[in-house]
Amino acid sequence: MQIASAVNLMHSSLPPIAHRDLKPANVLLSDDDRPVLMDFGSCFVCPILITDGRESRIQLDEAGELCSMPYRAPELFVCEVGSKIDQSSLGCLLFALCFFRSPFDDIYERGDSIALAVQSGKIVYNENHPYSQKILNAIRAMIAVDPRDRPNIAAICEMLENS
Repeated sequence: MQIASAVNLMHSSLPPIAHRDLKPANVLLSDDDRPVLMDFGSCFVCPILITDGRESRIQLDEAGELCSMPYRAPELFVCEVGSKIDQSSLGCLLFALCFFRSPFDDIYERGDSIALAVQSGKIVYNENHPYSQKILNAIRAMIAVDPRDRPNIAAICEMLENS
């Protein structure tokens, strides 16, 4: 919940800022065991307007360098850069916190196309987990392939608060 609140603060700023690299390695615990979001080197003001092929290639290259593949939003594989990329990464992060792996780690480790896996939106939950359907639904909503189908960050905060 605290990480979602931090992302909400970033997205609510003027201009809105996207983190672009939400993943377990960028979340540390404070002395009192509160999660703290780190590594703001990938942040950008959003949305980024892409007007030509050259700019599109630059954004794809940047995403390749700055965004960890198993946590990358589907649209970053086809260069549609908007604020909802963080929602997808946040869903992958929540999945990883619940199941100790990203939803796409198995594919990544096999060397299969993670771009195709992420763009398919298919995720498999471990059997016999202790999580409520509300949490699983929140993860699925955040990882939706089409960014228009993802809830905004304020709605995500509300979902997590009520689960």
